[in-house]
This record gives sequence, C-alpha cells and structure tokens, in this order.
Amino acid sequence: MIYTVTLNPALDYVVQTPHFKTGQINRNTSEHIYFGGKGINVSCILKELGVESTAVGFIAGFTGKALRDGLSAMQINTDLVEVSEGMTRINVKVRSDDETEINGMGPVITDADLRILTERLKKAGPGDTLVISGSIPSCLSNRTYEEILGEIDPDVRLVVDAEKGLLLNILRFRPFLIKPNSIELGQMFDTVLNTKEEIITYARKLQELGARNVLVSMAAEGALLLDENGDVHEQRAARGTVVNSVGAGDSMVAGFLAGFLETGSYDHALKLGTACGGATAFHSGLASKEQIDEIMEIL
Repeated sequence: MIYTVTLNPALDYVVQTPHFKTGQINRNTSEHIYFGGKGINVSCILKELGVESTAVGFIAGFTGKALRDGLSAMQINTDLVEVSEGMTRINVKVRSDDETEINGMGPVITDADLRILTERLKKAGPGDTLVISGSIPSCLSNRTYEEILGEIDPDVRLVVDAEKGLLLNILRFRPFLIKPNSIELGQMFDTVLNTKEEIITYARKLQELGARNVLVSMAAEGALLLDENGDVHEQRAARGTVVNSVGAGDSMVAGFLAGFLETGSYDHALKLGTACGGATAFHSGLASKEQIDEIMEIL
C-alpha cells in the first residue's frame, strides 16, 4: 500500500475574476473547489493512474468533513485523524491579471493527535510506500517528520517532497526518492544553479547525505534523475501553455512512483512523472488520465 501524508490539508477555492481590484467588489467568472495538500494531490493522481493509496493526515470542523467526504466520493482511501480545535483550512486562490493567494491556518494539532497519526502509520511495512509532502503546521515541531520516521518500519519505501530544512533533516533515513526543483536544490546549498552540470553535482551531494534517487524538475527544461546506481537519466519537457502550477510537482511524484512500481524502470518512471507534471501544468486542476496519456504520446 502507498500512504500519503498531508499534515495540513485544505479545500482550495479557486476563482477567476477579470482585473481584480482591492478595496472594491469583484465578481467571479468561474469558481472551483479542489481537495488540496501535496500528499492528497499525489493520491488523486495515483487514483487517475489506477494505483490505490491511502491519504493520511489531520482534519477538523465542517471543512474537514467536506474534505473527507469529497475524497471518499472520488474513491480515494483515507485514514484521517479528526482533531477537536479549529477547522481544516480554506485556501483562496484568485486568478486575474496576477495570481493572489490567501492561505488558511488549519486546526490545532496536539501531541496526542500526532501520536494517533503515528500509530496508524506503523501499519506500513516492507513493500509499502510512504509519501511525505509539504510543510509542517506551525503548531507542531519542525522535527515532526523525523519523529514520525523514527517510529515506523525502516524498510518502508520513503518518498519525500519538502522544503530545504525539512528535506535535509530527514536524509539520514535514506529516502528512496526526493524531488527538489532546480531552484530549491540551489537554495539547499545557498547557491544558484545555472547549468545541467551544476544541477547534477549538487544532486549528487544529496545522495552523499543519504538520498537514494534524486529527481530534479527543471520546468521547461524537463527533468533529471540521478538514480541509486549512479546513472543520470534525462527527460525533455512536453511543450504547452502553462495555466496552473499548483500540484504539478506532486503530479510528477505520483507519476514517477506509479511508473516505477509498475515496471521497475527508472526511464519509464521519469517519463510518466514528467507527463503527469506537464498534464497538470497545462490544465486547470489536477490532470486526468486522458490528459496524461496525451502527453505520454508526444514525449
């Protein structure tokens, strides 16, 4: 089983309004609600690819119920811990001449709540995969991911997509896959990467720190994979008009994981991951199976 962990999921309320202006009434020309959070995005794309997963995380209030019910309607398995204080956040994303976002706070998560979630993850064992994505809520320690990983079976296949410090702190757990983009990779080492050779050099540094496979997304330049055998794989990006950057990286993670579990081939995994990321970027919301297949045909 694949378990995806999202500590602070959300309902993403995405609105389109022409020429948004502050200080006055603006009217939407379109609106959508998506079930958000990086791990949940991974579960949604895995579902499109026919791969089962279980979404794990915290929910609260009426928005939490809406999130759980919505995922259930999509036939995505959940094992969500309901907490008592606060509510699952609503993130408002305004698409106009510029993009504006207002992200909610999320519920209050106690140490007892965290213990419940950790106990549920202990069911994962050899052959299972754990995907940890995104930031840690401010009410929890920035060492929360390390605390969770210290409690679970070390033979679980670990996939991590997190920010600079969070990612670096858990490399000692030897994750199967990490996925920084090229900008994030440079930030981890306080530098700017301008060439493919520089990206490969610093990706290898992450392997030296414990990562087994390093997948680096490079936007229009495609993606690079440094695998645990020391080989470098390259995949060009699909060409298209980017209309949505939200969830593209999560889609890449899901596609790579599905491709690898299906074939054991890093080349196929990289191609499918790139297709999933591109398909999401070229459409509003997360990509569908049909949209992913269209991109696969032209890569």
